[in-house]
Amino acid sequence: MEPEKERTGRTPKKGRKRRRVPNKLVGASEVMKDRWDLEERQQPEAKKACLSTILLSDTREITHGQLCELLKYAVLGKSSVPKPSWCQLFHQNHLNNVVVFILQGMSQLHFYRFYLEFGLLRKAFRHKFCLPPPSSDFLADITGLQKKQIIGDLPKGMEGSLPSSSSEVSINLQNDPIVKKYGSEKVSLTRCLLTKEEMKTYHFPLQGFPDCENFVPTKCCGSITNNSPLFGLDCEMCLTSKGRELTRISLVAEGGCCVMDELVKPDNKIVDYLTSFSGITKKILNPVTTKLKDVQRQLKALLPPNAVLVGHSLDLDLRALKMIHPYVIDTSLLYVREQGRRFKLKFLAKVILGKDIQCPDRFGHDATEDARTTLELARYFLKYGPKKIAELNLEAVASHQELEAAGLEPRNTAEVVQQLNTSVLECLDSVGQKLLFLTREADATELSSSKNCQTIKCFSNKEVLEQARVEVPLFTFSIVQFSLEPFPPNLSEEMSKRMKIKWMEMSTVYAGPFSKNCNLRALNRLFESFGPVLSMTLTLESHQPYLCIQYEVLEGAQLAIESLDGSLVEGTCIKVQRPVTELTLDCDILVNELEQDSENRGTIYLSGVSETFKEHLLQQSSLFLGLEALILPKDLKNGKQKNYCFLRFRTFGSAHRALGILTGKNWKLKGRHALTPRHLHSWLRGLPPESRPPGLRVIPPPSEQEAVQMLNLDHPKIAAWRWGRKIGKLYHSLCSGTLCLILLPGTESTHGSLSGLGLMGIKDEEESNILN
Repeated sequence: MEPEKERTGRTPKKGRKRRRVPNKLVGASEVMKDRWDLEERQQPEAKKACLSTILLSDTREITHGQLCELLKYAVLGKSSVPKPSWCQLFHQNHLNNVVVFILQGMSQLHFYRFYLEFGLLRKAFRHKFCLPPPSSDFLADITGLQKKQIIGDLPKGMEGSLPSSSSEVSINLQNDPIVKKYGSEKVSLTRCLLTKEEMKTYHFPLQGFPDCENFVPTKCCGSITNNSPLFGLDCEMCLTSKGRELTRISLVAEGGCCVMDELVKPDNKIVDYLTSFSGITKKILNPVTTKLKDVQRQLKALLPPNAVLVGHSLDLDLRALKMIHPYVIDTSLLYVREQGRRFKLKFLAKVILGKDIQCPDRFGHDATEDARTTLELARYFLKYGPKKIAELNLEAVASHQELEAAGLEPRNTAEVVQQLNTSVLECLDSVGQKLLFLTREADATELSSSKNCQTIKCFSNKEVLEQARVEVPLFTFSIVQFSLEPFPPNLSEEMSKRMKIKWMEMSTVYAGPFSKNCNLRALNRLFESFGPVLSMTLTLESHQPYLCIQYEVLEGAQLAIESLDGSLVEGTCIKVQRPVTELTLDCDILVNELEQDSENRGTIYLSGVSETFKEHLLQQSSLFLGLEALILPKDLKNGKQKNYCFLRFRTFGSAHRALGILTGKNWKLKGRHALTPRHLHSWLRGLPPESRPPGLRVIPPPSEQEAVQMLNLDHPKIAAWRWGRKIGKLYHSLCSGTLCLILLPGTESTHGSLSGLGLMGIKDEEESNILN
């Protein structure tokens, strides 16, 4: 059912001809390094430093170590250090300066709570990313000073590719993440099991959870001891019309004997066999009659009551099996890596066990081989203990492989260690430069006393700003730190709740009035056509029925308002509007400002996309010049593609033209320009869940209320406005070709932590993007 209101759109103006993008599009989680290399080769003659607009993270959370990668690469370029793993910096040698502004005490919560006050910054920077809560020394983390540990010889599995150093090299074991978690002594089997809290954190299926209602428990409820039997488990999946489904299961007992190896016929239509990973083809699966329920029954019969399942990213296997098992060892979490990253199974097999698996010349993965490998890795850990694992220097080996992949070949272990542990200060020293560090005297850190750092200590933030205007143009690399008052713990909690409620209310619309015999099913289809609906309820408090629709994304709610408000639906002229509360009073202004956000200007939102949309888009790629990324969100529970997407373009003009085509008669999609940056979705999901009846009054805490009334200059809202403007003006005074980062590090306290936010851009590139 469609509304009877006609919509007219302006014909997009003709833009100048642009280079065609390569015929390759990816989802939010797919790596685009091939495309980057192609773009780098195709850059125009008048070269300028520029940043890639694709960030390689679904959540867009960038670790402090990854931030350090970018800063080192900005100083030295690819001849000396690997490229950053999460973004691409083209023509690094055309950078003139690097300036990092740090707003100490501020977090992502500050930025979005006072979004309108940060006007200059959000319009100037197209690239935004989340930061984890800060450690005890944020500056040392992002400049690489925390990595100044010496690392020992590399494991035997790598000896052929990396000769050992002739020099004596020792290890600081206490800083190894495995030793930090398990200690240096050998551990028992029970210590290696994931706790219930860890299983919850890493999305393992658990009894009583709403997304596991139809999952089958293994009935293993015996007491676990150090003699409990281990079973290696690995599953292969395909993509069906309902998401990922099981196609093969392998179970290996401790002696290495395979006790179960079954092909499984999915219940739903297969749309992609994922043959390159699974090795499964249509021909192989055609004669199979075994179903998921058969496998579940067989597995329950095979496992003893005290069985421990071992696997690599085992949560995915158990979800494919739709089974719940309480005792698990996950080797991707057992071999802990820095900052939440995980080692691949193939890497661990080579380095720890000295064996090659998942070889490229083989047809897909061997599930039995992978299951046996995870079992061997678990036994190795139990036999030799964390200290032995730490001495293998897994991080150094991984870094060595990254260097090789980047085309760099360190000559020996010492060189690997040196490149892995090089700080930003040492990078600058190697090219005869010094780092400028401006800070308040009261906030001096390890960086301020470091060699090759020119530190200027000031009495106030105002003096830091004045010194920055004079000193920053004189240095190649500058860090300018302002110290602002963080939210008090009670205010932080209140702000988080109100942000969640505000976003929920902005994504909610009321529609009506409708007749009492209206077709609810048809209305449901109509409102779902604008975006994913979280809930739809019929309100009977009024004389005639109204619908309350809560959308998953803000774009869905806005599109429903723009499309249906004032339309004739089922013979009735309806009104579609948001609930009016104190949190939505400035909603129209906020929506307009979000649309003008530099990150959103080149991005469009589309609703009603099918599973074949990506293929259709590929076939018609010549229509969409300047397309940089296709972002297809997936359901976190079942991995199924959702019915909306985002398309990101190089310029606003390209995005506007594409929107006209995709919402036209040939594609028949609904869409508009995007309102929410990608990282914002994951951040909002991480806020504590809150709900309240629309219209219920939220009274600000007395401390905030009084501060607003008195216009106290230290109040966070005023501070956001003042320092956002001052830093914005300072940024615009920088010379062209300056890589600039604005970092709100987040806060850490006994009452909880707040994640940070980063904004970055290159001076001329950002301004030309805004003009385009």
